[in-house]
Amino acid sequence: MSMHSLPPSKLPVWLAPLRIPVFRALWTTWLVANVCMYTNDVAAAWMMTSLTNSATLIALVQTAANLPVLLFGLPSGALADILNRKHFLVFTQAWLAINATLLFLSSVFNLLDPIFLLLLTFINGVGLAMRWPVYAAIVPDLVPRDTLHLALGLNSIAMNASRILGPLIAGFIIAGIGTEYVFALNMILSLAMSVIVLRWKNESYISTLPGERFFGAMRVGAQYIRQSKPMRSILIRSFLFYMQSSSLLALLPVIAKSHFNGDANTFTLLLSCLGFGAIIIGSQLHYLREKFTPQQMASYGIIFLSISSAGVVLAPNLWYAAPIMILSGMSWFSVGNTLSTSSQLSLPNWIRARGMSFYQMSLMGGSALGAFVWGKITNSTDVTTGVIASAVFGIIALLLIRKHRIHGHEAEDLSPVCPIERPHPSRDIDLDEGPVMISVEYHIHPEQAELFRRLMAKTRRSRLKQGALSWSLFEDAEHAGKFLEYFVFETWADYLRRFDRFTADDLAMQEERHRFHIDSSPPKLTRRIATQLKQ
Repeated sequence: MSMHSLPPSKLPVWLAPLRIPVFRALWTTWLVANVCMYTNDVAAAWMMTSLTNSATLIALVQTAANLPVLLFGLPSGALADILNRKHFLVFTQAWLAINATLLFLSSVFNLLDPIFLLLLTFINGVGLAMRWPVYAAIVPDLVPRDTLHLALGLNSIAMNASRILGPLIAGFIIAGIGTEYVFALNMILSLAMSVIVLRWKNESYISTLPGERFFGAMRVGAQYIRQSKPMRSILIRSFLFYMQSSSLLALLPVIAKSHFNGDANTFTLLLSCLGFGAIIIGSQLHYLREKFTPQQMASYGIIFLSISSAGVVLAPNLWYAAPIMILSGMSWFSVGNTLSTSSQLSLPNWIRARGMSFYQMSLMGGSALGAFVWGKITNSTDVTTGVIASAVFGIIALLLIRKHRIHGHEAEDLSPVCPIERPHPSRDIDLDEGPVMISVEYHIHPEQAELFRRLMAKTRRSRLKQGALSWSLFEDAEHAGKFLEYFVFETWADYLRRFDRFTADDLAMQEERHRFHIDSSPPKLTRRIATQLKQ
């Protein structure tokens, strides 16, 4: 089946990606895996209450589950880009299955103590931190580009459905037969998902070059993000958005228990309404994207979320709050999906896992900081003040980040192309030799020099995004209009990788540079390799 079309089906538009068998299988895996994640978190927290009365240790269960995302987000993204993505996904799923097995056996044989439970929860979090970037990087290769937002919407729907199903399933099992059987279910499902992923037939691009070095891959990932204006804007927006939106989710137990004088059923109702709103808007994304730009979707969503979250704590009773929570879920989902889709479309395939790991880190970092800030405000005042403060913060942040716009997928054409001639060295060059310096000599009409400098500023970002260690532009002091561009790669292999990373956007920029060149022959290109001197 072509990646540019979908097979005919009577499914609604918002379910279109499920027509693709491989996406359907992996989406099912994603749904079940996230149900496992939430059941495990609930069971671990409940198990800790039977092991200790320390509120600190009980609270540390959540910390142990989320901290690995911040610690291992970038390294896991680098590994997902370096290694075969199918193999890495199988490894992460097997990691989670083994950890689930250890949890089950430890609980059955009464081997758990608070520290050991925290350790296993942390190890489970490491597996989750490794799994998310590689799964996020795989999805765009499974569906046509124009339906990517629908695929990501289905992923978000799976997350929201599992946020409801996971705790409910865990609650029924804990109340009925015991906490250890939650771990047993998690173990069985994790092993089953490992088998499904193992059977997935993945067709990946195989390069003749050796894999990137681990630390070099992390450097290139950070460098790409630093030079990519679209990704910088998305990361700033996602950090601030999740910092704002975390108030409603983090304070929901307080809202249910103290504000509405409710119980666990009240909390479940409000949480279900939030997830139900997300599922509703997920089914309408296709139509919304025809009417609104990504920038409008994100901005309007933040405004509605600020209003609705304040409305929840200002509502006179639960029956008014419940439908407002649905509106909050709709607003939250529209912004989250827009940011996630835009980040996917702003990244070429070769660095997508690393880029999405940065997105995940901004999401988790914003959520963690927001939960802390709004929790502190609530402790000093009350929950109404805490939630309203977050709503006001959302509106102010929206005004302050107006220049960080989301342009959508039309901003850059990241389709891979390679029209430039590969080097033909006069001798055999070891792939680890380096550094490698490339220089390009341009002859520009002096009156066009300023326009050329502006273009070269964009060129600098492009070279650095491809992995160059450094870049400079020199102007000849004795010949007006004569410029020399040079950039350096760490090794010959790193330099050759840029041919696989060359995009249609890079090609357009190259053609624009050549139009400034006034000589009849093309700009002179020279490649040099550092030579070793004997002392």
